[in-house]
Formats: sequence, C-alpha cells, structure tokens
Amino acid sequence: MDKMAVVSVAGELPQASGVAPVAGELPRASGRFWPEGWWRVMETRIGIVPLPVFVVMGALIAAFVVTGKIPADISMAIVVFSFFGFLCAELGKRIPIIRNIGAAAIFATFIPSALVYYKVLPEQLVKMTTEFTKASNFLYLFIAAIIVGSILSMNRTVLIKGFAKIFVPLAIGSIAAMAVGTMVGTALGLGTYHTFFFIVIPIMAGGVGEGAIPLSVGYAEILHQDQGALFATVLPPVMLGSLTAILLSGTLNYVGKRYPGLTGEGRLQPDEDDQMDAHQEEIPGHMDVTHIAAAGVTAVTLYVLGVMCQRLFGLPAPVAMLFIAVVVKLAQAVSPQLQQGAFVVYKFFSTAVTYPLLFAIGVALTPWDKLMAAFTLPTLITIVSTVVTLMATGFAVGRFMNMYPIETAIINACHSGQGGTGDVAILTAANRMQLMPFAQIATRIGGAITVTLVLIALARMS
Repeated sequence: MDKMAVVSVAGELPQASGVAPVAGELPRASGRFWPEGWWRVMETRIGIVPLPVFVVMGALIAAFVVTGKIPADISMAIVVFSFFGFLCAELGKRIPIIRNIGAAAIFATFIPSALVYYKVLPEQLVKMTTEFTKASNFLYLFIAAIIVGSILSMNRTVLIKGFAKIFVPLAIGSIAAMAVGTMVGTALGLGTYHTFFFIVIPIMAGGVGEGAIPLSVGYAEILHQDQGALFATVLPPVMLGSLTAILLSGTLNYVGKRYPGLTGEGRLQPDEDDQMDAHQEEIPGHMDVTHIAAAGVTAVTLYVLGVMCQRLFGLPAPVAMLFIAVVVKLAQAVSPQLQQGAFVVYKFFSTAVTYPLLFAIGVALTPWDKLMAAFTLPTLITIVSTVVTLMATGFAVGRFMNMYPIETAIINACHSGQGGTGDVAILTAANRMQLMPFAQIATRIGGAITVTLVLIALARMS
C-alpha cells in the first residue's frame, strides 16, 4: 500500500518527545492511554494527516463555512486542500480492484469536479479554492519542485540516455494513435475530418492551456468560425483522453507488480548504472536543512528563469525550466549536497502536495459538464482506442529498444494527458512521479509539435 495510506498497525510509532530513544526502539506498551495511547492515535493517518488533526481540520472548515466567509490565504488553502484531497484519495485507496488502477488520483481529481457541478461543495469553498489556485498558480511550483528535484538527483548517464531515446517511442506512438483513432472514428460514423481534427488531435495537443486553447484559436482563424464554440468541441476529448490515460497508467502499475520484469519502477532502462537517485525510498540521514532550503530556492529560481525565457523566446516556461535543469545537471553545476537536498524537495512535494493539488485542480480547472459531454459511445470508443494505441505502441517500441516497456507506455500516456495537471494525475496513478521530466517532454514538446503540424496541414487544406 502507498506510504500515504492510513497507518494504524499497533507498534509502528517511533518514540516521541521527551525521552531520547535508541534508534528503532518502539515505545513500551504501558497500558496507559496518555501519552503512549494518544501517540498511537496520532499515528493513525488520513493520507499524511494525523487523525485528530484531520478531525480538527474538518471542524474548522465547517465553522468557517457557517460563518459565511473563508479566508483565501495560503494557510486556509493548505487546510482545505489537504482535508479534501487526502479524504478523496483515501476513499480511492480503500475500494477493492480499482484502488490498484489509480483510483486515488481519479477520486482526488474528479469527485471534487462533480461536487462543484452538482453544487454539493459550499460556494464559499469553491470560490476560495478557485481564486487561490488561479492566482497563486501553485501547480507550476509543484511541477518545478518535481522536475528540478528529479533531474538534479538523477544519474547523469540515465539523463543522457533517457532524453535521447524517449523521442522514438513517443513519435511512433503518436503516428500510430493518429492512424488508429481516425480509422475507428470513421468506422463508427463520426467522419474522417471530424475524428482527426476534433477528437484525435485534441487528445495529443498538450492539455488545455497549451493545447486546446491554441488549437481552437488556430482552427477559428483558419476555418473562420467562433473560437468559443470550437474550444467547447475540442475540450471534452482532452479531458476524457486524460482520464483514460490515468486509468490505463494505474492498470500498468498493477501489471508491473505482477510482472516485475516489465518495469523499472521509475527507471527507463535496465542497466546496472541506470539507477536514479530519486528512485530511492528513504531520505539520507544527517542532511543539513540549508541544503534542502537551497534546493527549493534553486527550483523556484529555475522556473522563474523559464518564465523569462518564455517572454523572450516564446518557449513554454516548464519546457525552458526543464532544459535549463538538464544543462545544470550535465554541467555538474550543483554540489552533491545540493543534489541530495533536491531529492528531499522532490520527495516532499510528491508525498505531501500531490493529492491536495489534485483536489484544487478538480475544483478550479476540471469542468464536470465538459467531461460528461464526451460520453457518447462512438466518441468514447474513439478516444479510448487512440490512447490505448499510443500507450501500446510505446510499450512495444520501448521493449524493442531495451527500455522498460511500462515506463515508456506511461510516458506516452502523458502525451494524451490534460497538460501539467494530467501529468500529475497520470504519474500519481502510476506511482512514478520521478518520470515527470520525461512526461513534460511528451506533454509540452509533443503537444506543441502536434498543434503546429496540424494547423499547418489544415491551413493548406482550407
């Protein structure tokens, strides 16, 4: 079970304050509730939140809702996002069968979206969540921490080999998915033109902000149609394609546990020296907290540098940040201590921030009605066949190229995700957050290439 799952087994509590314990020593069972029994209650968790704290959080949220005004500051956002994010994720982790195929990420994203649409969540909560999410843009803080943390703590050999080889399964998978998806949609009566331009291409366009919006703007200029109507047409395939990728990536995680020879559990290639430092499970001891803080500031600085590159050269900020981080790593411009600090930053964000972030995404950025609009049988079959082909081709090509096929399939899945939000959900469902740098290549670069080539082709056809 995931490390963020509820921990309630007796005897797992480390010694708490007051007495300095021997390393690994558990508190003696004295039969008293206070303090040993209370400590055990505190080690019963919903996600990462101690159960008593979780109860207090829920009571505080209810009290603020009753009083009619919820502060839109970061402290309140942490409480609200953590409470609902870990609650939804915990529900997903406890449902048999589907908990093995990424239900935690799906529940944390799509249950809040449905609750907003059906007006179950109080309006004050929705307003606060939406305003904070859009104003703070903390999705990109998360992506910065994950990308920079994973790249800086990655083995240089793996970095060079992985980035050089990942384009091959991605390109072949994209071509195959376009062909199969278009043929399936045509066979189901959706029409070749409509299937290709309004279902298949939006799936692989790179999400909403970097994909569906520029795609709909380009379509509007070329076809002389209303951009809003075109955006409403291409958005449902983007969202349903991302949901399909999440489900299939969660399934591949389960398959990898049954057939470990097919997966590197986050590594791309089966070489002995192909290990990623970020793949380790435990944080190294005796770390200076200043190195952790320095790594966090470095990650944010590289993202802001990416934003400046976007203003100057038009390159998307996450992509610019990714390439800068790669150059910094290859040039050995950061010390080993800072690399260890970067791993801690990566681990903190992947453990503590993922599900709260998915809740915020579900409330603020995932319209439930648009998702449901794609649930016609021909459209659904076309979307699923497109994503399945993309991932299956990545699986086969990755295996042929001596890469771990499950990892290459999951990276290809990110090409059909909902941008950065989709990458987070897909990699969370697959339990492979360390693949974020490669996922960003699939999403950002793959999406940009797809949109550019398709708009050129449509312009020549019109």
